Amino acid sequence: MAIKNHQSRRTFIGFGLAASAGIATRTRAQSPNEKLNIAIIGAGGRGRANSNGVKSESIYTLCDTNPAALAAAKKSFPAAKTTSDWREAVDDPAIDAVVVSTADHHHAPASLAAMRAGKHVYSEKPLAHTVQEARWMQDEYLKRKDKIATQMGTQIHATDNYRRAVELVQSGVIGPVKQAHVWCGRTIKPVGQAILPEEQVPAGFNWETWLGPAPERAHNTGYWKGGNLNWNRRWDFGNGVLGDMGSHLIDLPYWALDLKRPSTVRSEGTEADKIAAPPSQIVTWRHENAAVGGNERGNIDLIWYHGPQGMKEMAARLQPQLGKDTNISKWHIGVAFVGTEGIIVSDYGKIVLSPRSKFVDFKRPEPTIPKSTGHYKEWINACKGKGETLCNFDYSGALIENNLLGNVAHRAALGTDLKWNAEKFEFANHEEATSLLSKAYRKGWEVA
Repeated sequence: MAIKNHQSRRTFIGFGLAASAGIATRTRAQSPNEKLNIAIIGAGGRGRANSNGVKSESIYTLCDTNPAALAAAKKSFPAAKTTSDWREAVDDPAIDAVVVSTADHHHAPASLAAMRAGKHVYSEKPLAHTVQEARWMQDEYLKRKDKIATQMGTQIHATDNYRRAVELVQSGVIGPVKQAHVWCGRTIKPVGQAILPEEQVPAGFNWETWLGPAPERAHNTGYWKGGNLNWNRRWDFGNGVLGDMGSHLIDLPYWALDLKRPSTVRSEGTEADKIAAPPSQIVTWRHENAAVGGNERGNIDLIWYHGPQGMKEMAARLQPQLGKDTNISKWHIGVAFVGTEGIIVSDYGKIVLSPRSKFVDFKRPEPTIPKSTGHYKEWINACKGKGETLCNFDYSGALIENNLLGNVAHRAALGTDLKWNAEKFEFANHEEATSLLSKAYRKGWEVA
């Protein structure tokens, strides 16, 4: 069955504190040359890097459930207010923009609340914890895009290498692209217990807020200590390697091939686990009407691999096509565009054309995609009405919806070709998979 009200643009967020106080509908007037008042939601981990990325503005509020992370951030921004509950920052009319760097399960709730309060939003990847949230994020931004600026944390999108790879694919030099292979060597350690034994909450740690919309459970440091590589393993809080690294790596073919929403998705690999994301995974999405190069459009298979089993399968499929040109086992991450006339292999910093003998005298096209002002600078400028962001929530919402459909396929229907009806927001041939497009929210943290 379809998820109710998935296309509604009257969605609301009902968080206890913000809802009772009444979320501000406007922020203060903003001059193009005035510094933004920014709230950093999640001050440790990625929050440190993101804070540095926007430190040219006014870091007005620091928010983190961990007092140690707050104290460390406060040393860099001594004038900033502090809070352990991001709802207080979202509810503050003095805040112009928020940077969300929490665990995955807070990305959409915090971002949706901020957008509905009229604030600009920068959110870490992945944009959402569920497919439903990805769609909500996209819809909410599109409703407000003339008033707010958004950006997902895919910094690699701003690099020159990605731009040159996109131009090569779109030039048609390798002929129409038939497949795009994307891989990451990272794996995930087993989780073990679903519910860990209760431990005393560390002094000052706001466990209630850290848990947020996730299922109710007693505190244990094993849920959060160690950061992303820990909590990201659990479906209750994260989205595994595909949700994490797929945001960066699948970004390249999404951009180069002008992908939107897939028609089918299939996941294979390590046996599905109700608790945790798989250590190895192979996902195939069929995209129709892709920009396959030159002026042509056609169907394309987008294929993702991670972990030992995934990397082995990627090498088995790609290496025979590459021959001796490129030892693909030396590429820990990468994207390969397979066309009728050749292959383009790229990662974050290099590009290889294969077969090399065919492209010895090839002259790369003149750059057509302008050099980025910088990933963070793009967002800051857009907040002030100067330009647009390339990874806004319209673009990134579709990208993350694609990726999380792969996780749903793995959890509900390993080895099955699922038919995705994007308009009806359901799998035409699998009710259980449809049920995993959304989730239940803990009382007081509902997102609708």
